Order: sequence, then structure tokens, then C-alpha cells
Amino acid sequence: MSRIALLLLGSFLMASLAHADPGQPNFMPALWGDGEVWGTKGTTTLPAPRANNIQSFDALYMVTNSNNPQGQLPVAEAAPGNSAYNGGRWFTHTVEWTESAFMYHGFVPILKSYEDIQYHESMNHLVITPGSFADGPPPYFQCPLLPVK
Repeated sequence: MSRIALLLLGSFLMASLAHADPGQPNFMPALWGDGEVWGTKGTTTLPAPRANNIQSFDALYMVTNSNNPQGQLPVAEAAPGNSAYNGGRWFTHTVEWTESAFMYHGFVPILKSYEDIQYHESMNHLVITPGSFADGPPPYFQCPLLPVK
């Protein structure tokens, strides 16, 4: 996903959070989770967790520099059906492909799962920074995952 497209997605998530309407969920592909595309509906920005409830959030990985022509959606750490899924409570992480990844792959692959994120991070292909990028979604927010129709 290009930087512009990612900024538009961040703007979409921000607008969804600011104008939550439970009657208007988005059943279109919005992000990857456990190898499947999911729709979503932003509901609310959440305060930063305390030390005793950080585990109640899943990471949402926003890739800022994918050069894949098919584009890259954000990647959820877990999705419905996964026992680790926390119901759509997210802690945003910014992900950047390294120069070595571009040299190794040419076009970088589409990341579709937390396992993909872990694999490429272990290969030093990704730099992951906790928190959001400028004009991105809030660092902590609630946004349940919905099946794509």
C-alpha cells in the first residue's frame, strides 16, 4: 500500500472512530487477520492501557512502505476464531520494510497474518515500532472485525 493510500486508510479509521454508527458496519476488505480479509467498524478511541491490562489489546500492524502492486492492508495480530483475539481492542504498530527486504524480494510480499509479520521480522526484513504514524489511527482504539460479504 502506498503512503498516500495508507494515509487515506488512517483517515478512514479516524473518521469511523469519530462518527461511529453501529448501523453502518463496513463488510468490505479492510485488514488481514489470520490469513483472511476482514471488514470492520470503528467504535471508539481508547485510553492507553495500564500495566495490568495491556494483554487485553491485540497489535494492529500498519505497513507504511509496501511496494507490492496489489497493495497491503493492515494486519491484525489475531482475528475471530483465534483464542488470542481480544474482540477488536487494538494497539497500533507502525511497520516498515527494510532495504534488505526489497533487495531480497524485489516486490515485497503481502503480509496476511501475525505469523507473516513474525517471520519477516525474524529475517530482519521489518522494523516494527509501537504506536501510530503521523495522521494515522489512534494508538489505542476499538474496532471489531466483521466477515467480508
